[in-house]
Amino acid sequence: MPKGKKASGTKVTLKIATKAIRMTRDGNRRLTLSNMGITTFPKCLFKLTSVDEIDLSRNQIQKLPEAIGQFMSLRWLDLHSNKLESVPNTIGNLVRLTHLNLSNNFLTSPGLPETLGNLANLKSLNLGMNQLDELPSSMVELDNLQELGLFDNRFTNLPDCIKFLHNLKKLNMKRNLFSLIHTDGEWIAKETSTTEESMYLVYESDLCKRCRKRCNELRENFDVPHCDIEEEVEEKRIMTFHGLITPNSVAQVNQSWRIRKEEHGTKE
Repeated sequence: MPKGKKASGTKVTLKIATKAIRMTRDGNRRLTLSNMGITTFPKCLFKLTSVDEIDLSRNQIQKLPEAIGQFMSLRWLDLHSNKLESVPNTIGNLVRLTHLNLSNNFLTSPGLPETLGNLANLKSLNLGMNQLDELPSSMVELDNLQELGLFDNRFTNLPDCIKFLHNLKKLNMKRNLFSLIHTDGEWIAKETSTTEESMYLVYESDLCKRCRKRCNELRENFDVPHCDIEEEVEEKRIMTFHGLITPNSVAQVNQSWRIRKEEHGTKE
């Protein structure tokens, strides 16, 4: 690199992008450009609008172009662990989209467009690890939505639109400002206690026999939260599913606002 020239992130050429296309088991054309240090949405991708799936996760993309709506054939879009603060209105043009992952970004509620409600074929939507406190009212139109991730956000109550998503089977709202209870066929929001709790991680081998026995008893009686395990509320059991897990990446790098809040505590 010439002296005095600043690095501007990885430059993706059409040749690089074309070589990154692979066929999936389902016969879809997937373009994978994950974890490449990309800072700007590659313009060359607009010559590949016939791809079915795009993975641009774990990069440093700050903005999506309005032209994202040109990917009319897109069924699967993964943008988790970037630096997005908003999503353009043209996202609503991707009417064939079935899976959308926008977790671990800097999205705020004003940054989510009402056009999200146009994605009538959407089955899985992951908005976890952002800065959301509301959802677009148009999301009541997502009749086919089955999985919704809203974990690690700023919700103080259950979003109204969720009550109208009748096909929703999996909902993850862990680590918000309230707890979610499922009873008598309904979701009920309960305010989270303001009592501070501390957690310490130790190796089981470092515990005495009595402590190990006590930990095992507690484990049997309570749900032990884990970043890669999701809760299926309706069946009240722990299970894993692909679409709504916390990104297996340097997630905390993008969560400095949350870390600062936890260090200083919330004052009533």
